[in-house]
Amino acid sequence: MTKLSVNINKLATLRNSRGGNVPNLITSTQDIESFGAQGITVHPRPDERHIRYQDARDLKKVVTTEFNIEGNPIPNFIDLVLEIKPTQVTLVPDAEDAITSNAGWDTLKHKDFLVDVIKTFKENGIRTSIFVDPNVEMVEGAAETGTDRIELYTESFAHKFSQGKKEESIQPFIDAANRAHEVGLGINAGHDLSLDNIKFFKENIPNLLEVSIGHALICESIYLGIENVINMYLHRLK
Repeated sequence: MTKLSVNINKLATLRNSRGGNVPNLITSTQDIESFGAQGITVHPRPDERHIRYQDARDLKKVVTTEFNIEGNPIPNFIDLVLEIKPTQVTLVPDAEDAITSNAGWDTLKHKDFLVDVIKTFKENGIRTSIFVDPNVEMVEGAAETGTDRIELYTESFAHKFSQGKKEESIQPFIDAANRAHEVGLGINAGHDLSLDNIKFFKENIPNLLEVSIGHALICESIYLGIENVINMYLHRLK
């Protein structure tokens, strides 16, 4: 079964919009895990507009499943990850003003940088993953960095799937996943995955270890309830 890691950034956005501590991220995280989620993902950005660096520190004390911290490995982010030592760090090449993640790494151009950063994390016992587009060349480049896993950036899949182009949407991801497995990389995926498309994606991507889902899951939960939605995802990921 593919693991479900729930990205709680949107809960932090809601909290920050009013100030105070509602919704409480600690309580929400504990509830999400009790409903069956197998991981918690946070993506602190430099401006802390949703998850704050202190949130990541506080969550480390309560997360009992896998804790995944995503972000651009700028010095402050590296220091945070080394302090917390989460289960996994996912490296994402976000610009500081990005609304959301919008591209994977060029693992050839940034190979030396990624090698150094990944070496530091792995020396501290932290599993590493690199956010990549569904491009076989970028997957092969990722394998040269020493990373444990890749996270396939699934925005293009979700967009084409929504247009009814199912086979066109999935084929680049099948090719990338097959190559990743051949070169010994674990496979994660995330971005715009939803209840509508997750079952098709899961059924077609071999060796899929984990998906990270936040925006769609929280939006769906407004209508259906978060406990129900988490279990709907778990059913589709079997």
